[in-house]
Amino acid sequence: MSILFAGTPQNAAVTLRELLKAGTPISLVLTRPDAPIGRKAAITPSPVALVAAEFDIPTIKSNKVDEVEIAQIQSHGVEFAIVVALGVLLKNQALTALPKGWFNLHYSLLPRWRGAAPVQHALMAGDSETGITVFQIDAGLDTGPIVSSLPTKISPSENAGDLLERLTLLGVSLILEVIPQIESGLINLKPQDDSGQTIAKKLFKADGRIDLTLASRENANRVRGLTPEPGAWIPFRGQTLKLWIVRDVSRSGSIGQLEIESGKIFVGCGSGSLELVEVQPAGKNRMAAADWFRGLQGPDLKIGDID
Repeated sequence: MSILFAGTPQNAAVTLRELLKAGTPISLVLTRPDAPIGRKAAITPSPVALVAAEFDIPTIKSNKVDEVEIAQIQSHGVEFAIVVALGVLLKNQALTALPKGWFNLHYSLLPRWRGAAPVQHALMAGDSETGITVFQIDAGLDTGPIVSSLPTKISPSENAGDLLERLTLLGVSLILEVIPQIESGLINLKPQDDSGQTIAKKLFKADGRIDLTLASRENANRVRGLTPEPGAWIPFRGQTLKLWIVRDVSRSGSIGQLEIESGKIFVGCGSGSLELVEVQPAGKNRMAAADWFRGLQGPDLKIGDID
């Protein structure tokens, strides 16, 4: 058995490492090309490429899977592929190139939250449950038939980073379970019910702005879903104040008004308030909100640009 592993970011790298430690016969890796990282824009291999190099696995680095890449993949006798956050669109030519197909690990219970950011959107929507799904890739956006899925409850304290880390480890166990099914050809593919679909679009920095005219519960969910990336923030005195940890409280307050009570910092929302627990002013490290508030000077304690 010869398997291609395709993925790019850290959660995919964790998955690859765990599969290799479990003895999975991965003979080839496909990942995105080296890219500039950090303030100095140093050209750096993807996390998946680093793991592949550590285990001395041949690696294809490409933003596409066309004739050249397909020929390379086929030269390794690959039977099927396991995909985890590759970030590359697979055309029909690629999808039909492997005898047993391409199988994707997706971090939601499909068809809910198809798309690039399922973990973030599940939290932002206030979902109490999510999960992981392995499905066979087709030409649509996460629309292929399901091989297997595994649900899990979302903890009220989890942010997107916490939940992704936990789902990644659950995903390893599910992949290890389905690989023998794929290899034997005994998988039971179940079509998705499109009537239950929701879309989890990619999120950018602008999406992280918290709208304080909304209810505090909705805003607390958004902060959890946007943390750590792309980050939740509110404008304050012409700069951004990043919100790391907040709590939804029933306390009333004027929209956008910052107040301190019993050493706790609150900002009013459309209904209820957010207790600010940890924040990060522009150009500084994250800190306790109370410490940040004590350092403020001047009487203006209103969040700006919310009308």
